[in-house]
Amino acid sequence: MTRIAEIVVATARSWPRRSARGLRAAALLPFLGSLACVSEAPRKGKPTIVIVIADDQGWGDLSHHGNTNLETPNIDSLARDGASFRHFFASAVCSPTRAELLTGRYHPRGGVRGTSAGAERLDLDERTLAETFKHAGYATGAFGKWHNGSQHLYHPNARGFDEFYGFTSGHWALYFDPPLDHNGRAVRGSGFIIDDLTDHALSFIEDNAAKGEPFFLYVPYNTPHSPMQVPDRFYERFAGAELPLRHRDPDKEDLEHTRAAMAMVENIDWNVGRLLHRLDELGLGDDTLVLYMSDNGPNGWRWNGGMKGRKGTLDEGGLRVPAFVRWPGKIDAGQEVEPIAAAIDLLPTLAELAGVEVVGDRPLDGRSLAPLLVGERAQETWPDREIASFHRGEVTLRTQRFRLDPEGRLFDLQEDPGQRVDITDKQPAEARRLQRLAEELSAEMAGELGPVDDRPFLIGGDRDTLETCSSTRCGGQWFRLQLW
Repeated sequence: MTRIAEIVVATARSWPRRSARGLRAAALLPFLGSLACVSEAPRKGKPTIVIVIADDQGWGDLSHHGNTNLETPNIDSLARDGASFRHFFASAVCSPTRAELLTGRYHPRGGVRGTSAGAERLDLDERTLAETFKHAGYATGAFGKWHNGSQHLYHPNARGFDEFYGFTSGHWALYFDPPLDHNGRAVRGSGFIIDDLTDHALSFIEDNAAKGEPFFLYVPYNTPHSPMQVPDRFYERFAGAELPLRHRDPDKEDLEHTRAAMAMVENIDWNVGRLLHRLDELGLGDDTLVLYMSDNGPNGWRWNGGMKGRKGTLDEGGLRVPAFVRWPGKIDAGQEVEPIAAAIDLLPTLAELAGVEVVGDRPLDGRSLAPLLVGERAQETWPDREIASFHRGEVTLRTQRFRLDPEGRLFDLQEDPGQRVDITDKQPAEARRLQRLAEELSAEMAGELGPVDDRPFLIGGDRDTLETCSSTRCGGQWFRLQLW
C-alpha cells in the first residue's frame, strides 16, 4: 500500500461514527485509484466470504425490521443490496448456534449441550466450516467470541482458522482494554472490544487482499450480550430517551437495559459499515459474499415484532433472528426469502455458492439454500420441512406454518405470529405428527449426548494422539477435570 493510501485509511478510521453514513465514501473517491492496486481481480474465481454474527441481538433490533428506536443503516444495506430471510432460526443460546453454523449439524450431535463448564465444547471429530474453506485454499480468520471450546484442539486455531483474535469462552466481564487471546497467546485488547475486533478483522482483510488470494473471515461479535458496556458516544443519544416501540408486555421491560442494547447495536452497525467500506475501498465488494445474523433472540424483554419469548426460550421470539446475505451480481438486490431456514443450512449453502467441497463424512442436518438465492429461484416449489431447536432437554419444531412448543401445543404462525392461541384441537393430525417427530428427535439427541458429559479436558497432544487415546493414560496427554 502506498504511503498516501495509509494516510487515507488512518484518517477514515478516525472519523466520527455518523460520518460513516454517506460522507466517508464520497470523501475517499479521489483516492480510490491509489488503493485499487492492493487487490488483484479476479481472485481465482472464488468469492471472498465474510460472516458477521451479533450476540443476543433479536430479530427486532434493526431498523430494517421496523424498529424506530434505533438506526442500523449499514446492516440494513445488506438486506437492501442482497437477500433477507423472513424466517431464519438460530438456537436459544450462544454456543449451540455457533456449533450449528460451523458444522451444518444440530448442536447435540457435536456434544454441545450448554454454554459453560465445558458443555460448550464442539466434539473433536466434527469438521468445521473453516476447515472446508481452508481445504479449498482459503486463508481463514476468526475475530471475536468463539464459545466452542478453549483447550488445545478445541481452540479455533485447531479447528481450521489460521488466525484468531478474541476470546474462547462465552461470558466476558470487561469490554474496554480486555484480556484476549491472539493465536493462543494472552494479549491485552485496545479500546472497546467490538471496535478492536473490527480493527483486527480489517487488518486481516488488508493482508489477504494484498496477496490476491480468497479468504474466509468470521467475525462473531459479543454484543449486545451483557455486561451492558458501550462507548459514551454511542450511548449519549439513548440516555433517558423515550423509546417509541416497547415490548408487547411493557411492564416486563427494563428501559435502561433496552437503551444500552440499542446503543450497542448501533456500535455494531458502525463497525459493520467499516468492514463493508473497506471491502469496497479495496475493490473486493463485488467479489465478496457477506452474511449477517444473530445467535439467538434478544437478551431482554424489548420490542421484537410482537413475538413471544426471548433469549433462552424455545418460542418464536427466542429463536427467530435476522439473516441477510449480499453478493453483488449473484444474489438479486432486495430479495426476500420466504421458506424457513436455519443456522444448520449455512455450511452447505456457502460451500455450494463458493463451489467448494464440504470436508468430513458426517451427514448434515442442514440443506443448501443456494437455489433460493441464485439461479433457479425455487421458492414456489421449495418443499416444506421441519426445523428442530433443542435447549435443556426440550425440543420445539417449526414448519413453514406451524410451531410445536415443548409442552406439545401447536401454533399457526401465519395466522397468529404472536403465538397466543393453541390450535392443537383444530389441527390434531398435524399436532400428533409433529409430536411423534419431536419425541423421536429428543430420544435420538439424548442418545448422542449420553446421560452425563464425561469428556476429558485436554492439556496437550494432537489429532493423532486423539485418535489413539481413549482414557486418562497415553503419556499424560489427557486430563479429566472433576467439578465439585
